[in-house]
Amino acid sequence: MEMDGLFSLTRPGGVQVAASASAFTPPSADSPLPVRMRPAGLDELVGQDHLLAPGSPLRQLVTGATPMSVILWGPPGTGKTTIAHLVADATDRKFVAMSALSAGVKDVRAVIDAARQERRQGGPPTVLFIDEVHRFSKTQQDSLLAAVEDRTVTLLAATTENPYFSVISPLLSRCVLLTLRALGDDDVRLLVRRALTDQRGLGGAVTLSAEAEDHLVRLASGDVRKALTALEAAAATAVAQSGASSPDATSDSAVPGTSSPTPRTPVIDLATAEKAVDVAAVRYDRDGDAHYDVTSAFIKSMRGSDPDAALHWLARMLVAGEDPRFIARRIVIFASEDVGMADPQALVVATAAAQAVQLIGLPECQLNLAQAVVHMATAPKSNAVTTALGSAMADVRAGRGGAVPAHLRDAHYPGARGLGHGRGYRYPHDDPRGVVTQQYIPDDLTHAEYYQPTDHGAERAVSERVPRLRRIVRGLAAPARPAVAAGSAEAAEPAAAGGPPTPDRAAGGGSAADASRSSVSTEPTPSAPAKKASRSRAAAGKKPSRSDAAVEDEPAATPAQDGTEAAGEAVGRADDSGDAAGEEQP
Repeated sequence: MEMDGLFSLTRPGGVQVAASASAFTPPSADSPLPVRMRPAGLDELVGQDHLLAPGSPLRQLVTGATPMSVILWGPPGTGKTTIAHLVADATDRKFVAMSALSAGVKDVRAVIDAARQERRQGGPPTVLFIDEVHRFSKTQQDSLLAAVEDRTVTLLAATTENPYFSVISPLLSRCVLLTLRALGDDDVRLLVRRALTDQRGLGGAVTLSAEAEDHLVRLASGDVRKALTALEAAAATAVAQSGASSPDATSDSAVPGTSSPTPRTPVIDLATAEKAVDVAAVRYDRDGDAHYDVTSAFIKSMRGSDPDAALHWLARMLVAGEDPRFIARRIVIFASEDVGMADPQALVVATAAAQAVQLIGLPECQLNLAQAVVHMATAPKSNAVTTALGSAMADVRAGRGGAVPAHLRDAHYPGARGLGHGRGYRYPHDDPRGVVTQQYIPDDLTHAEYYQPTDHGAERAVSERVPRLRRIVRGLAAPARPAVAAGSAEAAEPAAAGGPPTPDRAAGGGSAADASRSSVSTEPTPSAPAKKASRSRAAAGKKPSRSDAAVEDEPAATPAQDGTEAAGEAVGRADDSGDAAGEEQP
């Protein structure tokens, strides 16, 4: 396999060998523009200044001062293969290049055996360049370890994938990792202008308008190879439209030493550049590092309540071809992990979007995903469920939590009652409140309070109800209410309102304090006629229904932070139905 037209000696298995600089064929006039413009030395390398300091590993590798194995990691078009060519050209070392796409263990071992033999005979050291090394299997990478360890070969490997994921740890520890950064817009612009004027490139045969230059730079997204390829295509189109013979021949009427267009110099305008490249290069790989980075940014944008950023990262994934089912799964997880009880409807929306992805598919399901993303980003946030589960699991892993209490054990099979299973269990629905005092948690965790609800969104109502539930379940006394002096404003408020205050359904009574914050309440507050009917049944000696009990034993209301009425603690009193006094309502 020929590598960019620079390796002239080939061997089976995709291996190219260059014994010296003279073994390389220089780029021809019809070579691709990125190949012709490949830097001839480190001084022409652009965008990697952090690797070019005096005495840096990269300079030592190129000059051959210190034989060290190096892994080059960076996005496409940042100069990894260029550095390999510079290494091959700079010294008299034997240079062997192979691609992980076509080479196998047999090829690697053949190169190592040849390098070992040359070393014993006093020959030049061998530099082994492996492009796309992340495509090597673990076994193929293992075959390099011994030779790299004793410097039988100096390994130069290139990868676009995160080597911490794609390269085995023993090989990574034997090499110096150099990270190449994506080129900035100014770097790409510099190389585009160099290609326009340099004799290795277009040599001034065409000129480039400012709008077209901005278009090429923007859509290249840091990939200079893509920018130069688009420039070459646009130049050919401009020359063909102007009637010139070739974009590689400078017009006779061009002004020497300037890039100003002359009447016969073809001009690459914006329309011509748009024909050459109309889709930006998206840095995203479904199995690599960019996949995890973009996914992380997507989730953190929703968590940070930024719908615009979340939609951007969603678009990045969709345009790059990410599986929409993966995106839907992440949204469903997010609904419980980061929204939780602050908006219970979020999980319904997320699962509906996931189902829509299955039923509809691309491209229409993009709209369902976008709607779900906006809902997640704008919903109130709470991780109380997540932290509660984490705390409970931490106790389990630490060995806390004894046997299941006997009254909670399964008692459906013959003989279970004889073992005491289910004995003493109290059925909550037999209590008018629907909650009874009973131990549900193991003996050594009776004081555990894993769930700590926030006051965000709908969870505010839950935060008011949970303390009451815990007091009832654990048989704790309700906190004493401060006495209200006769004639005070607090005592006068219920009378002025014409009766008892409206209870909070979120606390077990009537309608929720604020419907915008809670989706728990679905039942209206019993009307005055319903109360009257309840008392009439009590007077006739009939046991009141549960709805009557809910009306009779209502907690006193206190003003909530948002100005609406919220439920206070239940006031124990005897009512006409004969219920016991002093019971706290959930």
